[in-house]
Amino acid sequence: MWRFVIIAEHHRRTQLRSQRRSGESGHLMLADGAMEGERRGEAPDQDATCLKSNGAVPGEPVKKDENSRRGNWGNQIEFVLTSVGYAVGLGNVWRFPYLCYRNGGGAFMLPYFIMLVFCGIPLFFLELSFGQFASLGCLGVWRISPMFKGVGYGMMVVSTYIGIYYNVVICIAFYYFFMSMTNLLPWTYCNNPWNTPDCSGVVGQDGTLNTSLANTTSLVTEVVNRTKRTSPSEEYWKYYVLNISDDIGNFGEVHLPILGCLAISWVVVFLCLFRGVKSSGKVVYFTATFPYVVLTILFIRGITLDGAINGIKYYLTPQWEKVLDAKVWGDAASQIFYSLGCAWGGLITMASYNKFHNNCFRDSIIISITNCATSVYAGFVIFSILGFMAHHLNVPVSEVADHGPGLAFVAYPEALTLLPISPLWSLLFFFMLILLGLGTQFCLLETLVTAIVDEIGTDWIIRNKTIITLSVAIVGFLLGIPLTTRAGIYWLLLMDNYAASFSLVIISCIMCVCVMYVYGHRKYFKDVEMMLGFPPPLFFKICWRFISPTIIAFILVFTVIQYKPITYNDYIYPGWSLAIGFAMALSSVICIPIYAIYKVVRSPGATFRERLKNACRADPNWGPALKEHRTGRYAAMTSEDAVEDCPLKEREELKEEQKERKDDISLTIQGSNGSTTTHNNPNPSA
Repeated sequence: MWRFVIIAEHHRRTQLRSQRRSGESGHLMLADGAMEGERRGEAPDQDATCLKSNGAVPGEPVKKDENSRRGNWGNQIEFVLTSVGYAVGLGNVWRFPYLCYRNGGGAFMLPYFIMLVFCGIPLFFLELSFGQFASLGCLGVWRISPMFKGVGYGMMVVSTYIGIYYNVVICIAFYYFFMSMTNLLPWTYCNNPWNTPDCSGVVGQDGTLNTSLANTTSLVTEVVNRTKRTSPSEEYWKYYVLNISDDIGNFGEVHLPILGCLAISWVVVFLCLFRGVKSSGKVVYFTATFPYVVLTILFIRGITLDGAINGIKYYLTPQWEKVLDAKVWGDAASQIFYSLGCAWGGLITMASYNKFHNNCFRDSIIISITNCATSVYAGFVIFSILGFMAHHLNVPVSEVADHGPGLAFVAYPEALTLLPISPLWSLLFFFMLILLGLGTQFCLLETLVTAIVDEIGTDWIIRNKTIITLSVAIVGFLLGIPLTTRAGIYWLLLMDNYAASFSLVIISCIMCVCVMYVYGHRKYFKDVEMMLGFPPPLFFKICWRFISPTIIAFILVFTVIQYKPITYNDYIYPGWSLAIGFAMALSSVICIPIYAIYKVVRSPGATFRERLKNACRADPNWGPALKEHRTGRYAAMTSEDAVEDCPLKEREELKEEQKERKDDISLTIQGSNGSTTTHNNPNPSA
């Protein structure tokens, strides 16, 4: 009898509280939330989402897929464009075309697209679904298995290294962009103070083609044998832009114009990210699409030039015998893996701002195919210009083809001097490089900021995320200053070759093993089905469990077997610098075992086996971020955790209500003899 009285009294009090809250202060709280949202530049009803999901605002539509506390993309186009900008970077322009002609031309496309289907798209989908399901960055998602949180720290280390040197490349593109604002490109002739006697320009002083280099192939060969020809663009790059020293340990002075451009690069990145995805999502409408406009303009111009067809033929002509070479397959797998940005943490971070039920399966296919199609398209643009250059020099295309910075800042700028109105084409080309670089840099910086904010997770740090973004940008600028010295190019290439090489392969492999075998593939497939409304296709299930990890292991073995010490032109890196390179590579991987040991030691359990099992078990907070999405086995989340997604004001009120409920109800339990006991009574017999 008393039990029914207590329950009835509880329902009466709850109803009165609900009526009082909705009648007296509900509209005021909603208005306050709307005003606060407007002050932050958000939609007026976004801060009221938590109230709506808890039934405090009757009669209004419920936005159940909006994370008001953390934020979401404004719309899905912003996410797709940001991810395209992240995946499509400088490597699509200066690495893929080179790999294509080096590995059999058109025949390279076969292993390239096979690796895309069996490794690239599945890994891309895995990372997008991973971040979107938990709505957390590369650190927070490891609630799935806390012992492997070191993988997230490894991703942060890799993104830090890449973010430091990547912005230096962007700043050099800025420098060339500014230097192109002239009537005559400064790397056109050999009559400058920085030129050496070995300089031999393609264009004569009267503006016509230098006949000493272009008359016959034999004459070219004679000139090359007599003296080592260096082009004006190469000497401009080495002796003026870089003012390169003779050794990696000889830093020399800082090149102030490059330092100024580095500051400009970081300022641009910060201004585009100071409001997180709310600001970067708007910027990518331009930064992710305009490079395709520039590529198309350059392509139309390139194919109208003499010799362009020869360059394109050289780029595409298949050498089918090379398909049987394991090195070609290794290059294809590596290019797919590194080009898509797997294991950097950026894909997880960008997907974490998606709404829970977004179709990330569709997005992964669209973005992956767009990335690879861009690489192929860029090859047509590059080799049409290089074919034109080879035609004028009367030399094979292979002698003017290059990759890496040599293509972007030496070979292509030299080809631009042969075009009418060359400063215009130079401006377009380097503006394209800037935009391609910024698209990747946005995600690298956002990866670090999101990881820090998610890890600390206090209301203060969420409200002041801009301060964290500014701090990371300042630190990145300071760490990039050594790369603007005379030895900077040596360090930039060292970081490019070691900081994000085999370490990414190891991180990605461990991530697959953790999700599929430690957490469990069946549970993860159910998670994806709960999020998307349909299970992952059978093909992706097989790839995630077997094929993709095998290909990743193949990439690792290939990387080790094909390893060669890094060189820059004729300069051979000393042993101590290579040791630093390996230390950078290991610094991200070593995070994994160190944190795993720490977590096992700190986990409860009487034996090592129990500690290991507890360290691998998913955290109770693992799962969808919003309460309304936690269905099925996630419905058992405690009410204290459920209110953490709400803004501070509503969260305190909900916690107070939960406390009142605990005081009202003593959790009565009817005994077998009809008596009642309570959990609050420490002495059941009293």
